[in-house]
Amino acid sequence: MRRALRGAGAWLVTLCVALVLGTAAAPALALVHAHPDENGTPVVRSLESLRDLDDQSWQVVAYREGPPGGPLRLRIVGYPGKVRIDHPTDLEVRSGRLAWQLEDVTLASAALAGDTRAAAAEFDLAPLLADLHQDRPLRLRLPKVFNEMAVPPYVVAEWRSLQDAAGV
Repeated sequence: MRRALRGAGAWLVTLCVALVLGTAAAPALALVHAHPDENGTPVVRSLESLRDLDDQSWQVVAYREGPPGGPLRLRIVGYPGKVRIDHPTDLEVRSGRLAWQLEDVTLASAALAGDTRAAAAEFDLAPLLADLHQDRPLRLRLPKVFNEMAVPPYVVAEWRSLQDAAGV
């Protein structure tokens, strides 16, 4: 009986090791979506729901309109009626000792500039992505809105892939 249990235990350990090694080596799947906007312009985007340190949920959308090489934007959207974002308010980004200030370009968007709920802000993502050469975790801070929001490396990988991603 002991011999049978030892054999089953060894088989179980081998199976667990194989599963761990198999899943650890599997590449992460990017969640980049391509679709045309209302004018037919191709758009590629990464959409994530992230929480700040106060456990408030935010929709974080990085996107590019038009062909590869076009401008990259980061849109942060809070729950309307629960948050109001004054513009311009630059986004502070940190990763270790590195830091960036992303310019608030919200008022350049006709859709956002005319939105009276003021629950969204949009930023130029290009300066950050130009400096990032690996998928590092980031910390975002939007003064007077939220103190810190963590962005995991897999999201940064999606953002970095947008520059060259194929459209629709």
